[in-house]
Amino acid sequence: MTCKLSYSTPFTAYLFVIGTFLVSHSGHTQRVLLDRVIALVDQDVVLQSELDLRIADIRNSAARDNRTLPPEEEITEDILEALIIESIQLQMAEQVSIRFDDDTLNRVLANMAQNNNMSFEQYIAALEANGVYLQTRDQVRRQMTLQELQRGMVNRRITITDQEINNFLNSEMGKEVMAADYFIDHMLIPFNSTESDQERDAKLKYSADLISRISEGENFLDVRTAARQSSIFPIESTEFGWRKAENLPNLFSEIVKDMEEGAIEGPIVAGNGYHIIFLAGKRGGTEQIIKQTNIRHIMLTPNEIRNEQQTISEINELRDRIIEGEDFATIARQHSDDASSVVGGGDLDWVNEGGMPSEFEIIVNQLEENVISEPFETITGWHIAEVLGRRETDLSDEYSRSQAEQALRNRKFDLELQNWLIEIREEAFVEFIE
Repeated sequence: MTCKLSYSTPFTAYLFVIGTFLVSHSGHTQRVLLDRVIALVDQDVVLQSELDLRIADIRNSAARDNRTLPPEEEITEDILEALIIESIQLQMAEQVSIRFDDDTLNRVLANMAQNNNMSFEQYIAALEANGVYLQTRDQVRRQMTLQELQRGMVNRRITITDQEINNFLNSEMGKEVMAADYFIDHMLIPFNSTESDQERDAKLKYSADLISRISEGENFLDVRTAARQSSIFPIESTEFGWRKAENLPNLFSEIVKDMEEGAIEGPIVAGNGYHIIFLAGKRGGTEQIIKQTNIRHIMLTPNEIRNEQQTISEINELRDRIIEGEDFATIARQHSDDASSVVGGGDLDWVNEGGMPSEFEIIVNQLEENVISEPFETITGWHIAEVLGRRETDLSDEYSRSQAEQALRNRKFDLELQNWLIEIREEAFVEFIE
């Protein structure tokens, strides 16, 4: 929606004069143009300098990639429209308090430095040397803000039904997307048709020796490197990277499906020699057997009326009372400071492996069932805990449906994002300044 704004308003009058500055030269007053407003966007403005900078970036990028750009007028129009839509979104982000502090920005810049094979200090120094450090920080902050806003605003517009999930899981595309990815390290001890049985047996024994070393804990890559340098037998290898089973050689595709991460298989006999494979990584897939622990605990936190030492004394006293026969749940309801479990008598129910704070999980994993722990401290306070049971649960179906929903959401996101951008652009006040 486009509206007209009266130029007599104080806000508009101010916008027209911020681009000029009066200076004295040879006794005469001159009006020097520093910048100018080229568009009003709700409560914000787009400046000529912003447009010029963005166009310069596009030109530099095209020159580096040896690309031909569209006509100047088309570039200017497209970039100006992009700046307007960015402005609308940034104003919305400000209204919902989406902000990123300097520590978060520094972590992103550190990742960018790592991707450029540089330390954080080296990367910052390079940006400063090129005069783009502040500009880069601003661009990173803007991009993070836009992504966070879009993620929140667009995802709430997307609905995924159970029927869509079922259809996706039963489709060929769904089966391909849901299949696991494997990362295998590989080595080959080759032989040829002219070799004697004795020579092949020697290579087979050597292959078994290499597998034994790796099975006993030596690093696969170190063993392969040492084998190449030893010159006992020639060693070959292939870098497969991350692949789905069906994209691996047929010799390995069925084997890797039954391998656990960190497992080794071989010697695998083929026409060209003895193969050894090591499953260095596995991701995705639908099989999810999760270890779960049923825990209950009591937590006491130091506060205004109970200092650290008093808290330690009280948690020890509560432990003694339980050991002497008092009911754990009753004491938890009366004394525990954990609001999330106090009503249930301290019971946290079945918790997935990795679902607890690390310092808490370390203690719990060492506990025998039905034994009250010694008091221990975490960042939230002092605890005593009891493991009521352990089990392995097959969450494959829940995991599959969750992954399918996310895949469908990702497919719908871009289209819904474009629809949302069109809507907020139409609803915004925008006026171009000639």
